[in-house]
Amino acid sequence: MTTYTVLRGDTMWGIARKHGLSLNELLASNPQITNPELIIAGQTINIPSNGTTTHTVVSGDNLWQIAKNYNVGLSDLMVANPQITNPSLILPGQTINIPSSQTVPVTPSEPSTPGTSNDLRALEAEVIRLVNVERNKVGRSPLTENNQVSNVARLKSQDFIDNNYFSHNSPTYGTPFNMLRSFGISFTAAAENIASGQRTAEEAMNSWMNSTGHRENILSPTYNQIGVGVARDNNGKIYWTQMFIRS
Repeated sequence: MTTYTVLRGDTMWGIARKHGLSLNELLASNPQITNPELIIAGQTINIPSNGTTTHTVVSGDNLWQIAKNYNVGLSDLMVANPQITNPSLILPGQTINIPSSQTVPVTPSEPSTPGTSNDLRALEAEVIRLVNVERNKVGRSPLTENNQVSNVARLKSQDFIDNNYFSHNSPTYGTPFNMLRSFGISFTAAAENIASGQRTAEEAMNSWMNSTGHRENILSPTYNQIGVGVARDNNGKIYWTQMFIRS
């Protein structure tokens, strides 16, 4: 275990990402931190070993398949490999860091603290629930969550923050369709809804349902699977991505 001295503007999530860890792993090694939203410059943070192993890329590999083979999340794999700026471009012989698939559960002393990964996952799950509520109102079949599509949606929301833009076309991944394909996800039809600044799942859904194009994606009979990804920047602004596919 090593230590890290908090700098001005640091967050626990950002420190965990910088060291290739999950937020839960970092919090489990720092029981002295009772509120992860309250850390101050000069404070010492314990950094646990991330148990990283490596994988040498062979012909035909892609990041999605590597993540699946090692039973790790695609977003976790990306965090552990900041040297990969374009996930669709990995080359035979390249070394990929593989983070540990085991995380230490954290039991909060209070209801979920805003900004934790558990809090963001709850927002994602609520969006999916609300999508299916709206589809049920018009007699549409419910969409099932595709976990790999949700991982891609999370990367898209985080990409908004990392690259300071807001558009369907990413400077990192290209179009939503190219992004899905680059992570090995096959589909016969796909669509994407994005939003920013809404504080709750209900606000995000209201925004989409009041927009003709977004509403059509949510209610379309074309799609049978959904992925939702949420990210929060250091100022607390939330970015939302929905991806719809027909498998």
